[in-house]
Amino acid sequence: MSAARRRRGGMSLVELLVALFLGALLMLAASTVLLAASGSYFDQSASARLDDNGRYALDAIARAVRQTAYVNWDSSAAPVAHAAHDSANIAGLDAHSLGKNSEGISQPLPAAVHGSDVLALRYYGAGMGENGDGSVLNCAGFGVGAAQTEAQRGWSIFYVAQGADGEGELRCKYRGANGWGADAIIRGVDTFQVLYGLDTDTPPDGVANQYVKASALDAYDAALLLVGASAAERQRDFARRTHWKRVASVRVALLLHGEAGEAEKTGPAQFDLFGAAYAEAHGASDTGVRIARSALPAALRGRLRHMLQTSILLRNGPA
Repeated sequence: MSAARRRRGGMSLVELLVALFLGALLMLAASTVLLAASGSYFDQSASARLDDNGRYALDAIARAVRQTAYVNWDSSAAPVAHAAHDSANIAGLDAHSLGKNSEGISQPLPAAVHGSDVLALRYYGAGMGENGDGSVLNCAGFGVGAAQTEAQRGWSIFYVAQGADGEGELRCKYRGANGWGADAIIRGVDTFQVLYGLDTDTPPDGVANQYVKASALDAYDAALLLVGASAAERQRDFARRTHWKRVASVRVALLLHGEAGEAEKTGPAQFDLFGAAYAEAHGASDTGVRIARSALPAALRGRLRHMLQTSILLRNGPA
């Protein structure tokens, strides 16, 4: 009778407390697993976004580089060949930025984001009219018509500037129907670095023998002994012999950071955009090729980061 009454009376206080304790442990374990899975998903999503941004930027740059010096050989509206005294179809600046509405790269700004470089590319378009037939596009995706003169060549210029909120942006600068403009391609850029593959063979064989920065090419050009009785003749001689016409390929590198809240749990203390060997040899003179995490702004220091690099062959050869 006593045992039957105990069964009808339900659980004792001790049994209830044990059951509640075990249930709490199970809920805590389940919550921990859920939070870990959620954090892993967030980290993977943030990393995927950086990868997508980087690939998109490199694809845009690669398309523009391969289009450099393009001439529509089947069209009578465009030159069938470059004149020897035409200016080079590729140019660049080390550790500079640009104004959005200024002429080309003629008025560089010294306030570069972590030593970011400028890459400028030119090409003859295709088709009649301002926008052509749509087969040749500038870096902003607008069509470029066939140029009648050297000065009418299209432009695709890549540089880094700070947005209104202070975020570094890789921008595309171009000349449109109503003047110059620039659009952001991606945000969250720490630095953008460029090296130029110089073909030093005589005659040139279209293969880079060394990679140098823009100011090195300018220094080589400054050492040229120009021929000509007048300034105009010497300028034509310079255009024929400039080392920028010996650039056979371009190497670009980007360091990107994630959005606020996308923290990197572990990561390198420094980033060598063209490898440790180049950074050791040229880091002191080529600003931005080595970025120390400790030198970044405190608000950006712990962000998730990706570094990307690629080399692109000039499809149309040095010119």
